[in-house]
Amino acid sequence: MPTIDSTTAQKIVPTLWFDDQAEEAARFYVDLFGGSILNVSRYGEGGPGKAGSAMTVDFELFGQRFTGLNGGPHFQFTEAVSLAVSCADQDEVDRYWDALTADGGAESQCAWCKDRFGLSWQIVPTRLMELMSDPDPEKSGRVVQAMLQMRKIVVADLEAAYAG
Repeated sequence: MPTIDSTTAQKIVPTLWFDDQAEEAARFYVDLFGGSILNVSRYGEGGPGKAGSAMTVDFELFGQRFTGLNGGPHFQFTEAVSLAVSCADQDEVDRYWDALTADGGAESQCAWCKDRFGLSWQIVPTRLMELMSDPDPEKSGRVVQAMLQMRKIVVADLEAAYAG
């Protein structure tokens, strides 16, 4: 359970269910995106988890609080829920994409990937949204068609499609 009380500014805290990697995942995300581990609650003797192992890990990324829960193998992540990261430039896209897809992560289509823990992410350059929002349907349509052919988004290729 997330550590929430009546003074918590963020009323909705996404909880991410892991088999037993919540602490490892939270540390990976904090190292990658910046942020902090706020609290770690540990299982005691006689609990469903190994005594001393993390039960929940509260952490923060870009000012957004999350809780990682070590709940066992009962539930798995699916693509039905993903975390979208808005990226300022191609370097940021590359850094996040490469880290998330490494060590057992997987690429998918149209800016989607999974990390080694099975959590789905969308790594989206802000320029993609700007180009897709162009009022000229031919330009924005070319951008969408280019994006549909990509896994990791390449801003230069979007710009080329936009220019025609």
